[in-house]
Parts: sequence; C-alpha cells; structure tokens
Amino acid sequence: MSDFTDEELFRRSAKGDEHAFTALYRRRHPSVFRFALHMSGRTEVAEEVTQDVFLTLIREPGRFDETRGALSAFLFGVARNCVLRHIERDRRHVLMEEDSDFDPEAEGPDVLAELTREQAIDAVRQAVLSLPSTYREVVVLCDLEEMSYSGAADVLGVPVGTVRSRLNRGRGLLLDKLRAKEPGVRSAVRCSA
Repeated sequence: MSDFTDEELFRRSAKGDEHAFTALYRRRHPSVFRFALHMSGRTEVAEEVTQDVFLTLIREPGRFDETRGALSAFLFGVARNCVLRHIERDRRHVLMEEDSDFDPEAEGPDVLAELTREQAIDAVRQAVLSLPSTYREVVVLCDLEEMSYSGAADVLGVPVGTVRSRLNRGRGLLLDKLRAKEPGVRSAVRCSA
C-alpha cells in the first residue's frame, strides 16, 4: 500500500478498504499530531484533534474534494479547525513544572548539556505558542511541517501572498520573543536549530 498516493488510499478506504485506511492513517497521523501539538501546546489536545481528523475522514468522506487540493491539505485544514475550537473553549495552557530538587551539575556535563538543550526547545515551543494564531499557523505549517507556501495557502484558505506575509511577520515576532530570553537560552536555541 506504500506505493499508493494519499488520494488513492482515501478512495479505497472510502469504499470500505480497512487496510487502505490503516496505511493512510500510519502515513499522515504523525504530521497531523505534530501540527496539533505545535498549535495547541498540549499533548491531550493533539491526540483528540488527531482522532477527530481521522474520524471525520471515516464518517464524512464526501467532505474531501480532490479538485480543491491535496488530501494532506484537507487533513491539516480539519486539524486547524479542531485546534481553533479547542483554543476558543479552553484558553489556559498547561506549563511544565520545574523540579527544584534537581541539581544538573551533580549529574555531570552530559546531563547539563541535555538540560540546556531541553530548555532551548521549550523556549522555542513557548515562543511559538505565544504567537497570535494567524502567525503561529503559518510558522508551524511552513517551518515546522515544511509545507510549501501553496500547500499552507490551501490549508488556511488564503492566497499564497498572505501566507508569505504572515510567515515573514510570524518569523519576526518569533525572533523578537527568542531574543528577549536569557542569553544562555538564546545561544542554546541557535545551537539546536
């Protein structure tokens, strides 16, 4: 089934082929989950959104129209709408608690390097999450999911020029947020990026 395109797998699954649906799910599940996680910042929301996306595909196969774009763009569009509904319903973000008893220097230099890397990654995640949703969407789609401008435009339902301008503005805001962090975090971010 790996030789089939997403659209071919979809057509087969819409006709009841469970193996085709499983292949499509295995192929697209990770990217839909990552997108939802980057947009919401919460694993439980990403899991629920991913489930909703694929349930939509099963329950309402007629919603996807091949003439309007790729299946991946449709999946990201459904995920986007689900995430936005979650964000509207629940504005609070769960922040990771810091363990005050942990002494990285007592654990050795490798642990300290790993902790620094994790702090940098967390700083980037928090900076992305703090972006307004219109900019966060394009940063996640284009920079983190490596989607083309036209693919992101299909997902968001906006012209390619709008994607470009939002991405430019979003990257600028993201850079400003990361520059405002501590110098140690900024240097670690440059190394991990």
